[in-house]
Amino acid sequence: MKQDYTGDAPLIQLVSFNKLLKHYDEQLKSKDKFLAERAKHVLDIAAPYPELRDGFDDLSILEKRKDIIQIILADTFSPVLTQNEIKAASIPFANLIFNSSSRFQKILEDAGEGFELEIRNLPENLHYIMECTVILGFYYGFKMDFKRPLFYDIPDANGVIRHYRILYNADFMEIEPTDKAKKLDQNDLDELLENFDNLDLWKEKIPPGSFISKGFVISNMFDVTAEHSISEIKSTLIGSNKRGSENFMDNFQDTFRSLFNLKNISVGFTGYDSNTNRFLKIHGKGIESFILKGKEMESCDSMLCDYSYDKLLNESDYIAISNIEKYFKKSEGGQPYKNLHEQGFKSAILAPIADEGNLLGVLELVSTNVNELNSINANKLIDVMPFIVSAVLRSIEEEQNLIDAIIQHECTTVHSSVYWKFQEEAKHFMTQELAGEQASFNEIVFKEVYPLYGQIDIKDSSKQRNIAIQRDLMIQLSEINTVLEVAKTKFKLPIYEELMYRVNNHLEEIKDTLYTNSEQAIFDFVLEEINPVFHHLKREDKDIKTMVETYESQIDKTTESYYDHRRNYDDSVMEINMKLAAQLDKKQLEAQQMFPHYFERYKTDGIEHNMYIGSAIANDRNFDALYLNNLRLWQLQIMVEMENTHYALKQKLPVPLDVASLLLVYSTPLAIRFRMDEKKFDVDGTYNARYEVIKKRIDKSYIKGTNERLTQKGKLAIVYSQKKDEKEYLRYVKFLKSKGYFTNNIEIVELEGLQGVTGLKAIRAEILYKKDEKSAKTFTYNDLMEELKA
Repeated sequence: MKQDYTGDAPLIQLVSFNKLLKHYDEQLKSKDKFLAERAKHVLDIAAPYPELRDGFDDLSILEKRKDIIQIILADTFSPVLTQNEIKAASIPFANLIFNSSSRFQKILEDAGEGFELEIRNLPENLHYIMECTVILGFYYGFKMDFKRPLFYDIPDANGVIRHYRILYNADFMEIEPTDKAKKLDQNDLDELLENFDNLDLWKEKIPPGSFISKGFVISNMFDVTAEHSISEIKSTLIGSNKRGSENFMDNFQDTFRSLFNLKNISVGFTGYDSNTNRFLKIHGKGIESFILKGKEMESCDSMLCDYSYDKLLNESDYIAISNIEKYFKKSEGGQPYKNLHEQGFKSAILAPIADEGNLLGVLELVSTNVNELNSINANKLIDVMPFIVSAVLRSIEEEQNLIDAIIQHECTTVHSSVYWKFQEEAKHFMTQELAGEQASFNEIVFKEVYPLYGQIDIKDSSKQRNIAIQRDLMIQLSEINTVLEVAKTKFKLPIYEELMYRVNNHLEEIKDTLYTNSEQAIFDFVLEEINPVFHHLKREDKDIKTMVETYESQIDKTTESYYDHRRNYDDSVMEINMKLAAQLDKKQLEAQQMFPHYFERYKTDGIEHNMYIGSAIANDRNFDALYLNNLRLWQLQIMVEMENTHYALKQKLPVPLDVASLLLVYSTPLAIRFRMDEKKFDVDGTYNARYEVIKKRIDKSYIKGTNERLTQKGKLAIVYSQKKDEKEYLRYVKFLKSKGYFTNNIEIVELEGLQGVTGLKAIRAEILYKKDEKSAKTFTYNDLMEELKA
């Protein structure tokens, strides 16, 4: 058979329809009369030509038996779909095709007479190894993943190259060894896996011509031109770095000098931030902004007169200033004439760079000669503005990417509410780098912000985790004892009895209480002493081998120990965290619309969150105490809703864990600073550290004069220190009680002093739990437990 590449091949490829004809052999026995008759018809037609079963490498047979082959393949090439499917019968990894669908035939016809079909990314040096991987899977049973996307690049009737992804169906292939085939074991496979590029080794293990492939594959092709084009565009954007090149602006200015036939004009451009209505400097080598005159950013209102503002921002039309000095005097030193005049320019054109009506920036052409730039030659920009827009779009995109990269590198991911501050510092950092200075990222500090903290903690999580560990260890030790008991009976060796004695000691030790070091001690005992003995027993006795293997099948590969109750516990914690975190994150997006504030949420044995709100974070919005009060009420409400989510989930958990909720009210504004070393915000200053101390300790606090913990299941605890906070939250609780969030069981308690903190009090409000979203009936915690039991 004609090969599509030079060199040896491990496969002798024959076209054969044997496997498909065997399918029709089976259909002869079908009870379906139509199927049986159809199979007989196909087999009768193929019978006079045994080479169709035996296989052939004479390609002329494909043409000679074309009509017969078409009948044999009719069921795999549906006439109903032939105008739509891009499909052909072919030989794998070769450019030989036959029996194509009508659509594929039309595609090839449109490509023209001289077109040669060729698989694009099939390197000649990999062809041998690719065939070997097929042999290893089909014949030797070694599963290897060497799939690579294969494509045909075919021009259409208009000469446009279109791209088609090839997917093979190899159901009708057979591989048989020749006398050259060798026996291969796992060691041979390991050697091949370690030496992918060693073609000589592959030829040694799987010699040329050592196997015969009989059959054909169905090549299904899909037009992926659009995806391919998108990929190419992305690659181009990622790979480009025009602003970084030394001669970018030189070439840019030369283009305009040629266009206007003026030697002395200069080009610059200014970015535009629609959010703040400000002009800003675009950073890049050689890029200037003449209207900003060295400033990083400036308000459009202060940089433009009414006429120029309306022209650029509202009409998206250019401004031609043929005599800057004239307009400088006429406006009494107003902008934009003042900055241009002070730099010695005599004429200028300011052209808006707009994309679909949205201003992105301003193109600046300036000259040191009067009238050199004017309203007449400004019309030349019409022919080149589309290219300018593309260049500026690129420039703005690259700047944003660079800003994001600096923030990501210096600060990791930051919350959207404070992103603007990081952008400012990133631009400052970038300016220092471009100026050749030692760049440093300044610390980010927000002063006078109000903190809000909340947590939903899994009750007795340490106790529940220890119970799970204890149960798993006891089951594992009991299983070990069962195996050792059989071994002792069969072999009557004292060592097995001694091991059983030690296993029982461990069982007694953890029976009532799991001590800190017990888990590690048992793990070491099993690893160092039990496992070697079990390994020995597996070789000594078939029955014991079965028992050991049953035991080993229950051992988790990650923890190397019995992991059943612990899995249930971990899965329950994970499910609670996922549900509550998802709910909080979704609701947080709504809260941000009320007023922007910093938010962070993290998972422990439960969900904790921090929020900070204030004018320093809001950037361009005015802060009022009303927004703090609103956020406090929102937080209180969402905590109860999260409690309801948990209790609706509880009955479905492998381990029905309880939770307890807590809020900390802190009315004194404080400062937060982004810690560059830890990549997170923290309170700033010694006095403010008191807030962190309280936050970390209150969930372990007790009611004063009692042994009762503050946090209780079924109740929301609101911790505070000031009387005004008590009044505010009692008002919120009363309001939410009217909405069906709380019962009448509301108490005010005083807390035992924490280390370094005294005078804390708390409101504890009993939560009403809803049975479902539609139900108007609500439940206390105890009511709910009775409902769940029923």
